[in-house]
Amino acid sequence: MSRAKRSLDWGFPRWRGYGSSREASTVRLCDRHGCDEPGDCPAPKAPHSRDRWYFCQRHAAEYNSKWDYFEGLEKAEAEERAGAEQRANAGYAQASHYGWAGSGDGSRSADEMRALEVLGLESDADFDAVKRAWRAKAKEVHPDVKPNDQEAAKAFQTYQVAYEVLRQAEERREWKG
Repeated sequence: MSRAKRSLDWGFPRWRGYGSSREASTVRLCDRHGCDEPGDCPAPKAPHSRDRWYFCQRHAAEYNSKWDYFEGLEKAEAEERAGAEQRANAGYAQASHYGWAGSGDGSRSADEMRALEVLGLESDADFDAVKRAWRAKAKEVHPDVKPNDQEAAKAFQTYQVAYEVLRQAEERREWKG
């Protein structure tokens, strides 16, 4: 006589895991040779083709950076298609007026806000104003202007770091948008 195996859930369904099946799940790997990441980003193999590559996020970004949406179109056709897409998305551009766009809205990080404060700028300053302020302040305390002055060297380094923080943030914004 064999003993029955005791259940581990004790009658409480919440103790069972959601989707607690024990089968192995299949994961599609990236189609890029040698990549072991999951391939969850489809990309077309050719224009007007239903065949897709499945890349990881990094390789999909690399593949799409070389993709030309207007390839094979005449100049007039490309302009017409671009205009049609802009008309279709015009509602988003109009609605951006109501969105967050100014300073103090979370569009700048705390590091950026501190860097703007170091350069003596308002929180809504554009990058051209950042460049002008950095150059003006750096000229005042540059080691060539004030040699052997430790305070000036320290101030110059502070301005340099503040400018680098803001420059990198501006590059990220340009890359995203």
